[in-house]
Amino acid sequence: MSKQPRKQRKFLHKAPLHVRHNLMSVTLSDELREQHGKRSIPVKKGDTVQVMRGDFKDHEGKVEKIDLKNYRVLVEGVSVQKPDGNTVYHSVHPSNLRIVELDLDDEERNEIVERKG
Repeated sequence: MSKQPRKQRKFLHKAPLHVRHNLMSVTLSDELREQHGKRSIPVKKGDTVQVMRGDFKDHEGKVEKIDLKNYRVLVEGVSVQKPDGNTVYHSVHPSNLRIVELDLDDEERNEIVERKG
């Protein structure tokens, strides 16, 4: 890994999907940290998250969509009213989120959560 900012930007821009998925990791709440023994986990559609920074600070909602191309998360309720009357989701960077409740319906996700780093 290089220290040079231009190479860091190039790495993020050209990263493959499996690397982008890990870069979409979100910190866990204190209760989940103690319960699972992990600090962060990649976010998934269906997780309940809390916005930690920005205009929507302290807002909680379910994850509606993950945008791996732009490294953004769309959260239910975090939306903006456009001048023509339409409501559009406001995208949030995963570093500004905290997972409050995990969606553990998927068996693969359960294995990931139970596996210790």
